[in-house]
Amino acid sequence: MDRDKTIIRTSVIGILANVFLASFKAVVGITSNSIAIVMDAVNNISDAASSIITIVGTKLAGKQPDKKHPFGHGRVEYLSAMAISVLVLYAGLTAFIESVKAIINPEAPDYSPTALIIVAVAVVVKVILGRYVKHVGERVNSDSLINSGEDATLDSIISASTLAAAGIYLAFGISLEAWLGAVIALVIVKAGVDMLRETISKLLGERVDAQLARDLQRTIMSYKEVTGVYDLVMHNYGPDSYNASVHIEVPDTLPIEDLDGLTRRIVVEVYQKHDVILTAIGAYAVNTKDPEAIAARKHVLSLVRENPYVLQLHGFHIDKDEHHMRFDIVVSFDAEDRGEVYRQVCERVQEEYPDWSIEVAMDTDFSELSN
Repeated sequence: MDRDKTIIRTSVIGILANVFLASFKAVVGITSNSIAIVMDAVNNISDAASSIITIVGTKLAGKQPDKKHPFGHGRVEYLSAMAISVLVLYAGLTAFIESVKAIINPEAPDYSPTALIIVAVAVVVKVILGRYVKHVGERVNSDSLINSGEDATLDSIISASTLAAAGIYLAFGISLEAWLGAVIALVIVKAGVDMLRETISKLLGERVDAQLARDLQRTIMSYKEVTGVYDLVMHNYGPDSYNASVHIEVPDTLPIEDLDGLTRRIVVEVYQKHDVILTAIGAYAVNTKDPEAIAARKHVLSLVRENPYVLQLHGFHIDKDEHHMRFDIVVSFDAEDRGEVYRQVCERVQEEYPDWSIEVAMDTDFSELSN
């Protein structure tokens, strides 16, 4: 896949750049007795390791589906992003411990012009590398590359701060090495925690991208037989890998053979346009023949819309002989108590139709297309 090749190529560039920088920084840090520069070198090594993890994760995620994993292995990329987050977190904690030791037992640094030039060059290289890696990560939707790019940008700030500390020492004789190392370490720890939190959130299952949901809805609504799209549920099995199910509203006059053909055409077009596999399409029949049912639906719709947290009404059906009415409502996650909204809607409709049995299902629009 072109995406996998791009991720691997970018990661290799990151590995070579970080090993190169780490080697020079380690020599400079040791010869100049600078704990901050040494910690910076250690951080570069962790960056190289994270790029290796990205390559391994991309290779594993690209494996074809098998009997045990029929939805593929795409979520391995999230695990590799988590591993990178843990690695960054570990590097930060280790750096903090070493910096505290240096605060307790301080040693004066000894900078040379060559050392300062190397650190300055490292700042420029890291800025360029960070922007490049993050840009590629956003383009191919790779959390691992995005995390690596953000970490590289953070490294450039760290290297710039060590350069500033060196300037302060040379100008005023004040050594901020150990204290700066501690601050750098805490910044790294925070970055690791933020990366870990974001990756765990995706593993738990986040709301699908709103624009993708709207585009998919628009594609389905383009068919003249479809009067509504509801209950869109999308399951993520790795970056840009979705399986989905949806309900559509169609006229009650549509023959079953035409409905079959319609759903098949929708499945094909959604996959071709959005790379989303529709595993199921359910259908609601909209009453077009009974004026009383049509009027009842409009009236009930006006009633439920009195509550600002009700996003949709669909699946409306009445049985006049049994005096039975059923429909689904979608309640927004913005409601403080969704159950209370549901209760209020049921009571409001029952007030208007006291002689009818009312069956209301509280539904969830996982993409909240009505917002």
